[in-house]
Amino acid sequence: MAPLRGWGPKGKRLRGLAPHGHWRTLTFLGALRWDRLAAPCVFDGPINGQCFRAYVEQQLVTVLKPGDIVIMDNLGSHKSAAGK
Repeated sequence: MAPLRGWGPKGKRLRGLAPHGHWRTLTFLGALRWDRLAAPCVFDGPINGQCFRAYVEQQLVTVLKPGDIVIMDNLGSHKSAAGK
């Protein structure tokens, strides 16, 4: 959103810039522990079942310890055939 008001030199036009064009989607995944964030990962674009499965197999499984609990929300990529 472009700013509607601002401060500038007296008598000079205040120029405000606003981004325009195509927006990019980035998806961030991570394992939240009580004392830190583990297995952070950023995907360029929206998440799908194939990307989610690759994250679980390559990053999440490597940081899990016996007794850890994994909770997933109701995201479509969690329910895909690749995510099961």
